[in-house]
Amino acid sequence: MGLPKNTYDVIVIGGGASGMMAAVVAGKRGKRVLLIEKNKRLGEKIRISGGGRCNILNTEEDTRKFLSNFGEADKFLFSPFAQFGVKETREFFESNGLPLMEEEHNRAFPKSESAEDVVHFFEKLLREYKVEVRKNIEVHELVKRSGRITRVRAGMHEFAAESIVLATGGVSHPETGSSGEGFEWLKKLGHDVQEPKPTVVPLKVEEKWIRNMSGNSLPDAKITFALGKERKFSVRGRILFTHFGLSGPTILNSAAKVQDLLHEGLVWAHIDIFPDIDLGALDVKVQEIFEANKNKNVRNVFKELLPPGTADVLAKRFPHIDEEIKVHSVTKEQRKGIVEFLKNVPLVISGLMEADRAVIADGGVPLSEIDTKTMKSKVIKNLFITGDLFNITRPTGGYSFQLCWTSGYVAGMNV
Repeated sequence: MGLPKNTYDVIVIGGGASGMMAAVVAGKRGKRVLLIEKNKRLGEKIRISGGGRCNILNTEEDTRKFLSNFGEADKFLFSPFAQFGVKETREFFESNGLPLMEEEHNRAFPKSESAEDVVHFFEKLLREYKVEVRKNIEVHELVKRSGRITRVRAGMHEFAAESIVLATGGVSHPETGSSGEGFEWLKKLGHDVQEPKPTVVPLKVEEKWIRNMSGNSLPDAKITFALGKERKFSVRGRILFTHFGLSGPTILNSAAKVQDLLHEGLVWAHIDIFPDIDLGALDVKVQEIFEANKNKNVRNVFKELLPPGTADVLAKRFPHIDEEIKVHSVTKEQRKGIVEFLKNVPLVISGLMEADRAVIADGGVPLSEIDTKTMKSKVIKNLFITGDLFNITRPTGGYSFQLCWTSGYVAGMNV
């Protein structure tokens, strides 16, 4: 005998990464599943990830090493990752027809380099396992009674299910529908929700000249963050310049630490454009270039030394020197000033960009309120929580998606 109309074994709210995974896994187990998505399409955040290529996972298969990137949350995550970790995730995608390729820093992408293919992959499995998908319908209330969710009110309809999976995402990339309503529902249901704040997010700088560098990057630079004159920490990698400041994976993954420093006082960033050579070696290199280009303008000469698009802007910042000056007129002191500048480009960090620019924002439900063996709420008897609704700090590079795949799978296996 079938279930009554609008009654299901499982209702999944949110058609993003963790929601689609939970729905597919539950559907494969023979459950009658309803997936509700407020957007017109599934997987909007997947579609824009990795510049449209989708950094689908991080290939580090040593679970202890992998989870060390999740801070204090690691002790809660060993159980779900023992059930469905990086290795199992890769096998899941490849065995179901989505081949992956690996790039530097353990980043894996679909071989097609198309994020759209990841969404199509899940849409195919949802059809295969007979998951009912309702798009363009917004949930506006979760009705609780006797410690359980008894009804889900969405649009003009009411739905009921034995198990509810909440997979609405956090507040990063609100243009994809992540507006934080899941946090509000969880508060009303009795969960302690940490207010979300952007953690993997670009940095704003005070210097206006940075706007002229927008769209250009330093492929391998070292950046040191200092509180006043006291140097606090350094990172190295690609630095992307934007019209408001700094971005790129190196910067994004430093944002949480920088935010902590900003609470204490004025934060400086010092960029070393040539981290592999010291001041003396760089001075020799500049002298050689000067010797070969005596009659050229300084600005034009530095196009041979600096990454494309950066020479014209940086030449205007050289201390005590006119960018139009001929190389043969540059004094020794001026040359040394240029070298010191290239090893230490100073910027004042004025803050972090807001959540609408965030790649990842933390905040959400503490894992102490979740049975992470099942992803079941300890507050609501039939509620399962996944993905970005957890208060977990993590870097870019496939870690956030892996959290979604793992938590979605474990929830799907236990509803």
